[in-house]
Amino acid sequence: MSHPDTLIAEDLLLLLMDDEKGRLSASSQAQPLLGGALLVQLALDGAVEVEETNSRWRPAKVEARQVAGTDPDPLLAGAWETVAQKPRSAQDLVSRLGKGVREQLQDRLVAKGMLERRQTRVLGLFPSTVWPAADRQHEQQVRQRLQDCLVAGAAPDARTAALVALLAAVDQAHKVVDRGALSTGEVKRRAKAISEGAWAAKAVRDAVAASQAAITAAVMASTAATVSAGS
Repeated sequence: MSHPDTLIAEDLLLLLMDDEKGRLSASSQAQPLLGGALLVQLALDGAVEVEETNSRWRPAKVEARQVAGTDPDPLLAGAWETVAQKPRSAQDLVSRLGKGVREQLQDRLVAKGMLERRQTRVLGLFPSTVWPAADRQHEQQVRQRLQDCLVAGAAPDARTAALVALLAAVDQAHKVVDRGALSTGEVKRRAKAISEGAWAAKAVRDAVAASQAAITAAVMASTAATVSAGS
């Protein structure tokens, strides 16, 4: 399992954090989204696979695959071990893999010098931790790649396309770029086209599609539960 300087999940977190306030937008979506990011990265590494199924009633299961490689990222290795326990649906996995991951990712980004951990108080009373940006260079590079694909029409690499698919699953793709003369709808359509495009092997696209659907379902269930509790 090879890995670059950051995980896709770390890039996602940087994109969705407010650089000044140090808080996460769409925080209720974080667990399934970040879990989905780990699952998608495992798929890009060839470490997981979605079974073929023709059933409309039984969700396809995700299975682990052995991959030759050295020094796997510890977070990815832990996610792979969870998948390897037994075949599970993507919807089960995105929530399972995302549990407690945001805090781990924030700690890692602080260690890399990209975020700063700062203690503050809400309403001057309640202690709270915020994570404002410390070094924005990497985040700006990620945003530029997204800008090139979603606005300028450049062909994405597999990692950028996966990032677009994950952002689209929580309706955020159009919010992380400067869309210029394009409408919100046009950027959303480009994000959808990239998500479904032929940028990776079918096995990877199957895993991305399953993760997208699982994230969307988990977010809708969370929103419904919140609305129900408030009514």
